Amino acid sequence: MSKTYFDETHCAIGHPKSTFMQWMLTVDHKRIGLMYAAVIFTFFFVAVAVAFTLRLELFAPGQQFLDPNTYNQVFTLHGVIMVFLFIIPGIPAVFGNIVMPLMIGAKDVSFPRLNWFTFWLYIFGALIALSSLWTGNGFADTGWTFYAPYSLNTDTNVITTLVAAFVLGMASILTGLNFIVTIHRLRAPGMDFFKMPLFVWGIYATAWIQLLATPVVGITLVLAILEKTFGIGIFDPAKGGDPILFEHLFWIYSHPAVYLMILPAFGIMSEIIPAFSRREVFGYRTIALSSAAIAGIGYLVWGHHLFTSGMSDIAKVIFSFLTFLVAIPTGIKFYDWVATMYKGKIILSVPMLWALGTMITFVIGGLTGVTIAMVGPDIHLQDTYYTVAHFHYAMLGGVVFLFFAGLHYWFPLVTGKMYPEGKAKIAFYLNFIGFNVLWFPMFIAGYQGMPRRYFDYLPEFEIYHQVAFFGAVIFISGLVYMFYVLIKAWKNGEPSGTNPWNATTLEWHLPTSPPPLENHTKVPYVDFRPYEYHHGEPVVKFDLKTMKRID
Repeated sequence: MSKTYFDETHCAIGHPKSTFMQWMLTVDHKRIGLMYAAVIFTFFFVAVAVAFTLRLELFAPGQQFLDPNTYNQVFTLHGVIMVFLFIIPGIPAVFGNIVMPLMIGAKDVSFPRLNWFTFWLYIFGALIALSSLWTGNGFADTGWTFYAPYSLNTDTNVITTLVAAFVLGMASILTGLNFIVTIHRLRAPGMDFFKMPLFVWGIYATAWIQLLATPVVGITLVLAILEKTFGIGIFDPAKGGDPILFEHLFWIYSHPAVYLMILPAFGIMSEIIPAFSRREVFGYRTIALSSAAIAGIGYLVWGHHLFTSGMSDIAKVIFSFLTFLVAIPTGIKFYDWVATMYKGKIILSVPMLWALGTMITFVIGGLTGVTIAMVGPDIHLQDTYYTVAHFHYAMLGGVVFLFFAGLHYWFPLVTGKMYPEGKAKIAFYLNFIGFNVLWFPMFIAGYQGMPRRYFDYLPEFEIYHQVAFFGAVIFISGLVYMFYVLIKAWKNGEPSGTNPWNATTLEWHLPTSPPPLENHTKVPYVDFRPYEYHHGEPVVKFDLKTMKRID
């Protein structure tokens, strides 16, 4: 039997005998993806714990145990970890590394040593961010958006946090470059762009956003650092600067970053729906091209974040229209996923439950996003808990839920083990119910005028925060139970075999599970579409010696 990535690896420097050093120096894309997963999910639980602290403080009006300044630092810490250390890098860093090369028939990414360097650059950025917790006047208290002029005048460690975000942005750019070259240069013979799995399309569109949009926020962060360090008047109106310029530059990146987060998640959905509907995906080309359309239009819609900033009426109309426009390719994806399930042999395994649950939560997030894309309603709902609920329904109920869907879908591939379906389903229902109890009341509170980022609130909003607190307890219980089930299954689970889902894409046609060091035994030749099913059975089968299709 071929050795797996748990047994041997290629290293960036030398040939260390220590297992620990082999992992630290590995250039194997699967090991790097696993190390990303370990670090990223550690940060996720830290951010969840920090958020739960906020829920405890907000359980009743008035101060409970956090003073106002500490409260600002805590919610900034939550936002920075969740956005810059978890959601933005999450799916590309983990599944882009582990699964994408397997799906295109490659032995590794194009630049394995750059991939190794990028991982450690991410670690370096994370350590810089966390170092500000124990130095100077503590972590930044500006929120994760670092809005000027307050970020230029506060005495907290904003510069350290800005430097960390800059370093993390560099890691994102290099990852995007590596993935673009890999997808262009290392696809298996016969695999043209319209034979690629849709997850690869999601990673590809995301990589272009990483490459083209991230430098904008990098420049913005450098300008803010220079202004705060040397007193140059760029964003501070007291020095002749323009704080609205900062907002424009920040959101020119940060709204495409929303699609950077969601496009690979949509790619996961596009893998799970056909596999558990036992049907070839409906509208393959439209799903693929809609990913490119979302990435393209996503560069042009940032202005709806600034409707209350004094923007001209014509600019408001244009940005509102463009925001509506980006909903069209997103709607195409949902239509095609539903059409794929129509008359399919739907199997409600755990990955499919996560996918179906996400369709509910993300649609709520998307439709409420259309509401605040309209100028009139946005004036009323701007900077309220309605916006916070919308953001969490889209990001947590969309990106993170599909991250968990992918975690359950590719778990047998990565570990060679199978988790207990019954327990994993209980974890899903706890998460789904807890999430909705936690965040849906915030729509009502926001509509009634509850402002976001406030340390205190009026008594009439207390019921919404208390319901949200109990939702948070259910949700966190579901998260802990889900990871307990998966970790235990990795250690003691039943062997899964190489293709427990009867899926058709290349990563499921490997000689072993977990995969061997250089993936496919022979370079596969692709003469088929990626999702071919006939009467609920996969059409695509392989001779593992020649890696050619058997009909």
